[in-house]
Amino acid sequence: MRRFLSVLAVWMAAALGAHAQTPSWPTHPVRVVVPFPASGATDLVARVVTQRVGQELGQQFVVDNKPGAGGTIGAAEAAKAAPDGYTLLLTTSSTHAISPHLLPKLAYDPRKDFTPVAHVADAPSVLLVTNSLPVKTVGELIAYAKANPGKLNYATSGNGTIVHLNTAAFAAQAGIDMAHVPYKGTALAIPDLVTGQVHVLFDSLPTGMPHVKSGRLRALAVTSAKRSALAPDLPTLAESGLPGFSSVTWFGVYLPAGAPPALVDRVHKAFTKAVQSPEVIDSLAKLGVEPAAPSTPAQFNAMVQADSARWAAVIKQHKITLE
Repeated sequence: MRRFLSVLAVWMAAALGAHAQTPSWPTHPVRVVVPFPASGATDLVARVVTQRVGQELGQQFVVDNKPGAGGTIGAAEAAKAAPDGYTLLLTTSSTHAISPHLLPKLAYDPRKDFTPVAHVADAPSVLLVTNSLPVKTVGELIAYAKANPGKLNYATSGNGTIVHLNTAAFAAQAGIDMAHVPYKGTALAIPDLVTGQVHVLFDSLPTGMPHVKSGRLRALAVTSAKRSALAPDLPTLAESGLPGFSSVTWFGVYLPAGAPPALVDRVHKAFTKAVQSPEVIDSLAKLGVEPAAPSTPAQFNAMVQADSARWAAVIKQHKITLE
């Protein structure tokens, strides 16, 4: 009996110690895996947000870029890390809502291998058209496409990208057909859009709007559910005759599967607080990104699963592949 009580006391002390240690996270530098290249949108968002988190917590957060295969290489590496809070994944729709439906043999399971932590930001896109098209609204674009079947094409940043999926979803809901012209990035498509060689492009706000302000291109709408604070005069697609249309590139934080609830709560609170600071909001706006409304890890996960189901349907309907 005495031995049993002794063992029990040791076990309880260890349990209490582990519980007490979690709220003290982090006690040494934290690695934040970003599965995309340096200087890209996800990398810049990660650096803005984690710098603020590090300032608040008094610890260094080190961004570790692990690009390749649409973000899946870095995501797979993060999935294998210990769930102790010292390896985080800051990623986007690509690794958890799109790639699973394009790459069936992933080295990770987006649901089973990660613990959702925090939805930190969203990046809406803007629908751009060449000035040579006689349209100034989404309704006019749809009417023109229906009156001129086979004459319109659209640019994307490649097969299976969010730009491709956005356009496919838009065309399907609008009931129009346009030819797909893939590029290696939207920046390469802009000159052809300006000259009228391609007609339509869904681009990010910070890269697309300067061409609108200079008069080289025309903006018709944004893809978010609500008007963007970054372009408040532009209507949403939902306002423009496509009810329910909503699409953003979301940015979120994950821990590897098995992270204890107290740790998840600690990390969640740290990132949620950071993205609400005026300095971070201002820095994100310069990137064309808006802070996410506060939500729980469960709500973040539900949003991701809904996004995943939506893109799975679009990919299947349009038979989109990476070839």
